[in-house]
Amino acid sequence: MLKQQLRAISSLLTSITMIGICVGMTSTLLSLRATIENFGTLTTGVIMSAYFIGFLFGTTRAPKDIRRVGYIRAFGGLAALAAASILIQAIWIDPTVWFVMRFLTGFAISAIFVIVESWLNTMADNKNRGTLLSVYLVLIYGGLVAGQLILGVADPAGFMAFAIVALLINLALIPILISVTVEPTTHESKKVPIRSLFKLVPLGIVNAFIMQACYAMFYGIGPMYATYIGLSVAQVSLFMASFILGGMLAQAPIGLLSDRFDRRIIMAVCAGLGSVMALVLAQLGASVAWLIYLCVGLFGACVLPLYSLGMAHTNDYLEKDQMVGATGAIIKIGGVGSIIGAPAVAALMQFGAVDFFFLLIMALTAVVCLYSLYRVTRRAKADDQLTSSYAMLGPSQTSDELLTTLVDEHEYQVELAEREAEEEGDEDDEKEASDEIKERS
Repeated sequence: MLKQQLRAISSLLTSITMIGICVGMTSTLLSLRATIENFGTLTTGVIMSAYFIGFLFGTTRAPKDIRRVGYIRAFGGLAALAAASILIQAIWIDPTVWFVMRFLTGFAISAIFVIVESWLNTMADNKNRGTLLSVYLVLIYGGLVAGQLILGVADPAGFMAFAIVALLINLALIPILISVTVEPTTHESKKVPIRSLFKLVPLGIVNAFIMQACYAMFYGIGPMYATYIGLSVAQVSLFMASFILGGMLAQAPIGLLSDRFDRRIIMAVCAGLGSVMALVLAQLGASVAWLIYLCVGLFGACVLPLYSLGMAHTNDYLEKDQMVGATGAIIKIGGVGSIIGAPAVAALMQFGAVDFFFLLIMALTAVVCLYSLYRVTRRAKADDQLTSSYAMLGPSQTSDELLTTLVDEHEYQVELAEREAEEEGDEDDEKEASDEIKERS
């Protein structure tokens, strides 16, 4: 049964693997090219944050358009948009243009993840959904690693690397456009306001904000930092690939541990070890490249699973009909962290504090460690944690249900704003009528 389903979704998995390769190549490529073009660290950080702005905007705005035009046509249009934005950055070397194009890339990629994950959730059943999603996420991480390795043999100063990314995005169109899979349907779910979620599970919110900020720092500015300490382009690629590979290998073992022990303890241990590895990395130079690869791999193994751990911990304290809505809220909080993360560390490096790159990440992960331990003293472990399964989370945590939630929430906010405007208009009319009566009298 599982083999048949894997065969049925092979086209989706092929497409998303190619997209993963492109995502893995793009951020490192742009960071290295920005260094070559002397954009400046702060400018580069702002450009990299545009991707996360677009990603956040895509997860909240794109679903409505996807539901209107259909998944297949939306995928084709979004892939074309992503490919065009990459090529424009190769043709037009300008920080403002790059910011706009990076925003469009983030928007397109986030919506593509919505489409693919919705398809996967529709085709899976309760018996094998976890296995299918695990295969999907392993392929995503594998694509990210492969993207770094491909970049190691392509010159970021030339046009070829950008052309490879655009070519792979276009090739990713072929499998999904010829797929005969029925488009996914959507379901109702319960909204969970961010304020209510923070009161209920504050660690989940704090962890999502901080860890996504750390990820944005590493993916956006990490290649530039590696260049500053003396690594070559090929070594920078191995530097980034080691980080992703470490996280990929550690996801499942850490997830199993978190299902058996208090998740907050596992989060504290991972964050604490991540802080230690960040401190070690802050002391290393290019003369010991092999040690850098080893340490950054261990660092990735510690910090990359933290976002998934936080999501699982949040779900431990929620009802089933709240989980999808809570995921939407956490995506927004994490998106804000991502937008702030890269420019923040870039500003430090702009003023000569290059050594503070890993020290800042160390401080942030230490906050997660200490706050996790603090929450252990304030609240008992969730009673149903042993039956609340941990799931590896990739670059996007969307699904068909979340798609519906985000669209419905947007429509609800628009309706609420219109209602408030009407009420204000009625109050103004009543006031004018009262003033007119007073004048007549």
